[in-house]
Amino acid sequence: MSLSSPTTEADDRTPTPADDHHGPLASGQPSTHPNPLQHDALTDRHREPAIEVHDLTVAYQTQPVLWDVDLCLPEGKLIAIVGPNGAGKSTLLKTILGLIQPITGWVKVFGAPYRRRRSWVGYVPQRESVDWDFPTNALDVVMMGLYGSLGWLRRPGKAHRHKALECLDRVGIAELADRQISQLSGGQQQRVFLARALAQEARLYLMDEPFAGVDATTERAILSLLQDLRSTGRTVIAVHHDLQTVAEYFDHVVLLNMRLVAAGPVETTFNTENLQRTYGGRLTVLTQAAEALLKARAEAPKLQRGGPG
Repeated sequence: MSLSSPTTEADDRTPTPADDHHGPLASGQPSTHPNPLQHDALTDRHREPAIEVHDLTVAYQTQPVLWDVDLCLPEGKLIAIVGPNGAGKSTLLKTILGLIQPITGWVKVFGAPYRRRRSWVGYVPQRESVDWDFPTNALDVVMMGLYGSLGWLRRPGKAHRHKALECLDRVGIAELADRQISQLSGGQQQRVFLARALAQEARLYLMDEPFAGVDATTERAILSLLQDLRSTGRTVIAVHHDLQTVAEYFDHVVLLNMRLVAAGPVETTFNTENLQRTYGGRLTVLTQAAEALLKARAEAPKLQRGGPG
């Protein structure tokens, strides 16, 4: 994966005042619009879910990955996606981002397709999927998070550089701004990508295993950052592999094994019964999904096939 942000179909509609009200603040410039995360009590009672997924099925060629997933995730929470290897966790994030096209179903981000909410979403990919030999330094990577507001043809100015440095400082590595990314440790590299996401001033952050392969100090720093984001009304959805820390780190959990097993508040959903259902019986689920997929394709041979993730 390159260092650039995910790209999808361009927004094909004219922005509306509602978009200006809810979109992230323009990077490096004072906002003339209300903060998108400030809601009155009435709005809080009727706000759109952060993510809605309906009847979602995704496959790579003939291999089912996600099958018939229905999901609704609330705003303003730290949400973990948990499941065994091959359960479709990363695929779910990439489908939300429009990087993978589903065979059936749809995804909405704050009540609209992702292409209409693209500037509202920050993404932190798996560290292993990034080309860390790309010839650039930490500060330049963070400034890539500003391109959505800056535009690809405009050069960043002093205000943008200052903002990027502030984001590096928030993740504790401002002193490494000029360091080539290939010279950073794994934990430092992860912090650079978190700083890039912060620079976007997003309303929703999607993170693919942000705690994987980092030291204890970096893990604590990442957790503190996620809690800060939640305190300002942001939503974080993270693929997470450490079951021992789910209850401590997150408010809400999605248990996934190709199909949705359960989703809800950690205190009522993250229990032994649901974990057994999530981590057991994968072969049965895979066989059922494969048979259903073959049947669907036989009945509708022109169904769109999912692309590689």
